[in-house]
Amino acid sequence: MEEQKVYVELPNFTGRNVPVTEIARAMQKDAQYVRVGLQQGIFNFGYAVKMEDSSEYNYYCPDRKVWEEIGYFDANAERNKKRNLHLER
Repeated sequence: MEEQKVYVELPNFTGRNVPVTEIARAMQKDAQYVRVGLQQGIFNFGYAVKMEDSSEYNYYCPDRKVWEEIGYFDANAERNKKRNLHLER
């Protein structure tokens, strides 16, 4: 029997930091749910870094990891961001 190969077309990842609020919408969850999951290491699609001498966290969720873990990718995000910046001027 001949081996079959399957090819998957991947999205054009940019390394964009996907905002927690955007991920929460995609998961149909509250943003705080996502933040706590990242802080506790439950979610593998990003990182929560506690700021020194503070109770605040910074979050980094690269688009590729988000897509790999929850299947969410917004190909128009960069274009929308640029358009919104242009409209704010």
